[in-house]
Amino acid sequence: MRIYNTFSKTKEEFVPINPPYVTFYVCGPTVYDYFHIGNARSFVMADIIRRYLEYKGYNVNFVMNITDIDDKIINKSKEHKKSTEEIAKFFTEAFFEDIQKLRIKPAISNPRATESIEDIIEMIKVLEQKGYAYCIDGNVFYDITRFKNYGKLSGKNIEELEAGARVEVNETKKNPLDFVLWKKAKEGEPSWDSPWGKGRPGWHIECSAMSCKYLGKSIDIHAGGNDLIFPHHENEIAQSEAANEQKFVKYWIHFGFLNFQNEKMSKSLGNFFTARDVLNKYSPEAIRLFFTQTHYRSPLNFSEELLSASEKGVQKIINLADKVESELQKNNNGIEPNFDFQFYYNEFEKVMDDDINTPQAVAVIFDFVKNINKVISENENLNSTFYKKVKKFLIDTAENVLGIVHFDSLLKKYESIDDKLIELLINIRLALKKEKNFTLADYIRDELNKLGIILQDSREGTTYKRKK
Repeated sequence: MRIYNTFSKTKEEFVPINPPYVTFYVCGPTVYDYFHIGNARSFVMADIIRRYLEYKGYNVNFVMNITDIDDKIINKSKEHKKSTEEIAKFFTEAFFEDIQKLRIKPAISNPRATESIEDIIEMIKVLEQKGYAYCIDGNVFYDITRFKNYGKLSGKNIEELEAGARVEVNETKKNPLDFVLWKKAKEGEPSWDSPWGKGRPGWHIECSAMSCKYLGKSIDIHAGGNDLIFPHHENEIAQSEAANEQKFVKYWIHFGFLNFQNEKMSKSLGNFFTARDVLNKYSPEAIRLFFTQTHYRSPLNFSEELLSASEKGVQKIINLADKVESELQKNNNGIEPNFDFQFYYNEFEKVMDDDINTPQAVAVIFDFVKNINKVISENENLNSTFYKKVKKFLIDTAENVLGIVHFDSLLKKYESIDDKLIELLINIRLALKKEKNFTLADYIRDELNKLGIILQDSREGTTYKRKK
């Protein structure tokens, strides 16, 4: 398995630090608003990479943080005359609701910045003791000139950055590119006690402290959107490697932008759609298929036409899955055709092993669907073993890895149909008993019993239960 490492700018063989365990950190949301569909792309693609690693047999410790204290949250709280805790709680709950709808697997841990203040303060203290941080009037800054090779992830040159940097003028800093680790408290804003006085953490130090606490000093994978490469991830490297004196991340993975009309989708530009709004129009499976049809590193244009096409693509898979469930209900004893399922597993793994090539993986699945449909149309009586193998392939690849089909929802549909049919037979049996046709009424009862449905007659009527 090979993954493109942003740090080396090449595809590298994936070899975890401590196989079969994989430590995987993803930058989560700043909870001041509903996240937009561009953010959703990063969350979904990180989810697919995690799922594929698990498919390959790795034990993945997947951590996604929640930034629940930030200037944006403070501004929102002032705008709505609510506390920062109320704003953060509301949008954190909304975030979890929306990623659940998107079929994103729950993280092993979702650490909050406000619950990690002690860990953040301890890391800042270490950086200060080692000479990488300095305090001026209650604000603590990171001195980037003390860290060798600052800019090694993004490829940015410090001298060029200093010459052309559009940074906030702050004459208290030694260098205009030095970034804040601890912000001095302003009146009316939330704050915590620290060795430098009351204040709150900077954004970059939060991720360094939380990833270290939950995954260790060196981690296998750190992922996020391309917009986080600089300064956020660059600063995480500087903090973490200075504090812990070892390599911070082995593989850096970054996701391409979701554009709207060829311009990056963002809240600052106002050209965004919330994931929640898009989920109201399209199924989660269609949204995931839309994302997977472009490689995770490439830019992708948001388009309702493409989402509608994805909805139709999902329906093709659902139609086959529907047929499979229907046939499995019959428990057929027909023929098993000669179909090479292993070929499709091999093809799926080959393309996914090549830097998680989801467009090619999707192509493998649709080729599988097309050829299975052909086999079904050419054979009248196929046995249950064949349909079980079809279902297993779709679950292993389309559901468990890509998340573009959901068999549980199909099963619920069939269970509800079963219930309605049983109720219908109970009503027919009741009519037969009124007509004193006890032979046929008993026949219905006995046949249902053979199928595992036990009828229970009482004065109140007839109920049923399933045999365990």
